Amino acid sequence: MSRKIELLAPGGDVEAIKAAIVAGANAVYCGLDMFNARNRASNLSFDELSGVLRLAHQYGCEVFLTLNVVILEHEIPSLVKLLNKLVNSGIDGIIVQDLGIFNLVKKHFPNLDVHASTQLTTHNEGQILFLSKVGATRVNLSRELNLGEVKSLTALAHEHDILTEVFVHGSLCIAFSGQCYSSSVSVGNSGNRGRCSQACRDEYEITAAGNKFPLNLKDNSAYFDLPELVDAGVDSLKVEGRIKGAHYVYTVVDTWRKHINNFVETGLILEDDSNLHKVFNRDFTNSFLKGNLAKDMFIDNPRDNSVNYAIDKNNAISVVQIEDVKKDLYESKNAIGATLEDKIKFLDISKPILTIDFTAKLNEPLTVSVTTGNKTFVVKSDSSLRVADQISMSSETIEKRFRSFNNADFNLERLGFENFDENLTIPFKELTALKNEVAFLLNDSVEVIKHVEVAALPQHPKVEEKPTLSILIANEKDLHLCDETDADIYFKLPESFKKNCKKYINIFLNNPRLIPWFPAVLIGKDYLEAVKVLEEVKPKRIVSNNTGIAYKAFELNIDWVAGPFLNTTNSHALVTMKEELNCSGAFISNEINRGQIRHIKRPENFKLFYSIYHPILMMTSRQCFFQQTVGCNKPAIEDGCMLRCEKATTITNVKGISFAVDKQKGGYPSIYNDEQFLNIDVVNDLSGLFDEFFIDLTNIGSGSKEELDKSQLVKHFENILNGVEESKVELANMVTVSTNAQYAQGL
Repeated sequence: MSRKIELLAPGGDVEAIKAAIVAGANAVYCGLDMFNARNRASNLSFDELSGVLRLAHQYGCEVFLTLNVVILEHEIPSLVKLLNKLVNSGIDGIIVQDLGIFNLVKKHFPNLDVHASTQLTTHNEGQILFLSKVGATRVNLSRELNLGEVKSLTALAHEHDILTEVFVHGSLCIAFSGQCYSSSVSVGNSGNRGRCSQACRDEYEITAAGNKFPLNLKDNSAYFDLPELVDAGVDSLKVEGRIKGAHYVYTVVDTWRKHINNFVETGLILEDDSNLHKVFNRDFTNSFLKGNLAKDMFIDNPRDNSVNYAIDKNNAISVVQIEDVKKDLYESKNAIGATLEDKIKFLDISKPILTIDFTAKLNEPLTVSVTTGNKTFVVKSDSSLRVADQISMSSETIEKRFRSFNNADFNLERLGFENFDENLTIPFKELTALKNEVAFLLNDSVEVIKHVEVAALPQHPKVEEKPTLSILIANEKDLHLCDETDADIYFKLPESFKKNCKKYINIFLNNPRLIPWFPAVLIGKDYLEAVKVLEEVKPKRIVSNNTGIAYKAFELNIDWVAGPFLNTTNSHALVTMKEELNCSGAFISNEINRGQIRHIKRPENFKLFYSIYHPILMMTSRQCFFQQTVGCNKPAIEDGCMLRCEKATTITNVKGISFAVDKQKGGYPSIYNDEQFLNIDVVNDLSGLFDEFFIDLTNIGSGSKEELDKSQLVKHFENILNGVEESKVELANMVTVSTNAQYAQGL
C-alpha cells in the first residue's frame, strides 16, 4: 500500500516531544501554557514551541498546537496576539474547540490549518459539512464511534477535503468529549478549560452491582484494529497522553510505529503488543470501535494495571514468583528508558545564535551582514549613504529597529557597528525594507505575514425589548401548558428514534405551536431520522444542540437557534454561526459567570438566550451507566436499549453526595447533579442583555426527586420576569435543592 498513515503523538513537555520524534511519530500535538485542554501537562513556553518546531521539522515531523478550550470574551485580544505569532511560526495546524476561533482564522489568519478537536463531539455527517463550512481542514472523530461509522464519515470528509483522525491508544472518557460538565459542576474546574478533575475515576459507595468505581473505563487500544482503520480511510492514528511522560510516549509510539511499518510493508499486523502493557494502563478495550458496548469495558480500579498484567501473563502465584515478575518488568522498563535517554541526548531545541553587523560608508549602500548557524547572507540598501542634513541614521536608531530579532526564534548575540560611520543617512523607508528582507531570509525565504489588528465587535440592540419566557417539555402529557402560557414551548426530541417512526413528526404537525429541540448527540440512523423531522415538519424555527442538525436547518432555510450544549462563551462564536450558517440566536453557556457574560456582543438582529432553571447535566455516555450501578442482565447494550430503557438510580461519592443516573426513553444514559440550576439573579443583572429566559420542565435528571407542579412553576417564573418579588419566595419554597454556583464562579 502507498497511502500515508500518520502516527500522531502527544507532547506534554519538551522531553515527551523528543521521545515522540525519535520513536517515529509523523506529527506531535502539544499545548502552550494558555488556551489548551491539558492544564495538568507541563506544556510549553512560546520559545520552547519555536525550538520544538525547528527540531521536529528537521526530522520531518509536523507539530500541531492545541487551542482546544472555550474562549472567554476578555481573552480575545490575547488570543489574537497569539494567532499573530503563530502565523509566522511554521506551526502545521491548530486544534480548536471554540467556534469563535474558526471565524477569526478564516477572516484574519487564513494560512493557519484548523483541526476540529475531539471536544466538538463530531459523530454525524451534518457535522462534517458544518465543519467544512466554517473552515476545518481536519476533524478528530468522536471516540464512541464504531468502525462502520468511522468509515462512512471519513469518506464524506474526504469528499470535502477534510482529513480524519481517530484515537487509537490511551485513556478513554466515559462521557462524550465536549459534553462533560462533571468537573465543572462538582469542583468548579471545567474540562472545557483544561481543568478536568476526572470525577469519572473517583471512588463511589459500592453499588448494587458491587462496584466502587462504576464510571471507570479501561484504556483504549486499537492495536489489533489497524487493518480495519486503514480500510476505513482514516488519515491519522492519534495517541492520547499529554499528561504522560517521555518514557510512556516513547514506548507507545515506538510500538505503534513498528506495527504500522510492518503492516505497510507486508499487509500483516504484529501480534506482539506486550510493550504497551509495560507502561501505565488500566487494561485495554477496543469495544467502542467494535460497537460491542459490554460490561468488560469497565475496570473497578483506576490505577496502573501493568504489574497485574505481568503477574497474570506469567501465571505468578507465590510471593517469590510475583517478585520475580515485578523485577523483570522494572528491568524492562529501565532498559526502554535507557534506550530513550541515549536517543534523545543530542536533541537540542535551544535558539540559534544570531549576529547582525552593519557597515555604513559615505556613498556606499548600507550593508547588513547576517550570520546564524550555518547560514550567512548580506543585504544592501538601494540608495547610497549620504551626509545627513538634519536627522542622521544613528546606530541607536538601527538598534531599536533590529533588536526585535532577539525573539522566540533567535538569540541575538550581537548588533555590530565596528564599520559604521555616523552622521550618514538613507531614506528611512529603505531601512524598514532592509529589516523586512532580513526577516524574509531568516524565515527561509517565506514572506513574513504582517501583524493583524482585529477590531472589537459592536454591540447591536436587543431584538426583544423585554425578556420573554420559554419552556422545554419532553412528554405529551405536558401539552396542557400550551393553553396556560404565552411562552415559547420547545419539545425535546430524543437521541434515538425507531426507524421510520412518525411519532414525533405527528406531534409537531398536530401541535404547530411546539418548537423542535434537538439534542447534542445524534449518531447514524438517529441523525437521519432527526433530519426527517426537519424535512417533513418544516418548522419555522428550531433549537439545535447539534451542529449537524444546525447545518441541515441552514440547508433547508429553517430558522435555528444554537442550544445551551453548544456551550457558547464569546461573541466571535456567535458571529461564526450567524455569518456561516444564518443562525438567528444562541443560548449563552451556563458555565460562565456574570462578569464573563456581560461583555458578550450580539450580532445584528440576533437573539441571546439564557437558561435560568434546569437539571444540571454532568455527563452523557454511549456506554451504559446501569451495568455497573444497579446491574443489567444484558451482557452488552443492544439496539433496543436506548429506545426502551427508562432506568433511573443514583450513585453516591465517598463524601456522601448523590447524583442522579437517569435516562429518557430514547436517550443516552446521563448523570445529573443533586442540585437543580436555579438562577434568578441573572434576571435582575442581565435583562438588558438577554431576549429570552428559559426553563427546563422535562423531568429528565430529576432522579428520585418529587415532580413539581409545572403550571405553578411557569406562573412563578412569569411573575419573576414581571417583577413580582413574592414569586421568588414561592419558587424557593418549591425548588428546595438548587444552586447557581456556576453563575458565581464561572470559568
